[in-house]
Amino acid sequence: MENYVPPFQLTPAILNLCMEITSLTGRYEGLNFPLPKIELRKENRIKTIHGTAAVEGNTLTREQITAILEGKPVIGPEKDIKEVKNALRAYDKIKTFDIYSVKDLCKAHRVLMEGLLPDAGKFRKESVGIMKPGGISHIAPPAHLVPTHMNNLFSFLKNNKEHHPLVKASVFHYELEYIHPFPDGNGRIGRLWEHAVLMRWNPLFEVISMESMVKRRQGDYYKALEISDKKGSCEDFIVFNLGSILEALNQFFLEFKVEPVTSRDRLEVAGNRLVGRRFSRKEYMELFKTISTATASRDLKSGVDSGLLTRSGDKRNALYSFK
Repeated sequence: MENYVPPFQLTPAILNLCMEITSLTGRYEGLNFPLPKIELRKENRIKTIHGTAAVEGNTLTREQITAILEGKPVIGPEKDIKEVKNALRAYDKIKTFDIYSVKDLCKAHRVLMEGLLPDAGKFRKESVGIMKPGGISHIAPPAHLVPTHMNNLFSFLKNNKEHHPLVKASVFHYELEYIHPFPDGNGRIGRLWEHAVLMRWNPLFEVISMESMVKRRQGDYYKALEISDKKGSCEDFIVFNLGSILEALNQFFLEFKVEPVTSRDRLEVAGNRLVGRRFSRKEYMELFKTISTATASRDLKSGVDSGLLTRSGDKRNALYSFK
């Protein structure tokens, strides 16, 4: 169903969180990592695997997961070790999965659940209910409807142009948990796929671990799923999920101090944004939130001196344009 849209409403809280997240990712544009990317990827991968595994009850520590990543022997429950090794393989392949492909979702699930589930990578054939202390918290749709529901969900992810990718990633995550397409491993594949969708939207998410924030707020995670299920609309889960993304981004900027790039690099970024029109020093500074007025003036003077920019007017009233 090409025009299918799952049931949810955009609320002020959702729109404000999207704005905050977009603003934070914008801060990253035009900045460099202070450490080699490979180190950031490794650290993020460990946090991500630990977070997504721990949510499912895995007992391995971050130190043990680091050892597994480095190919060192680890003593621990065989099942827990297998879960971590599978997750490492799946996240290593994350860029190879087509985020709009049901087939690739099943392929990713097979990697995650290999040796843990007999029908890894295959949709469930039986009805299922999610248990919690005191009774059943969720009854998933009948098994024979799973393929239709999943095709509709992927159509929403691919074809819907109305909603922001952040919203679509959150809705997809919730709806996958609601549909519960696989016999087991739905939480893991939901978090993995959301991560893949966010990386497609902004490469910065290669070094952001939302999974670790979900682990830290695990009780709220399940509560948001349950409330949304009861309401028949997933605003509560979207707010929770976007809040976790925002927290993960804030943590990133706290831990990894980013450095401004050179004047030449900033001018190149500005050239892509401001080409074809005149702009002021203030507008230039809005692209680079961390630079001072003096730095902006030096950048623009350098651009004029090198012939990259033309200037009209003087001092505060000066306007610039790229040749």
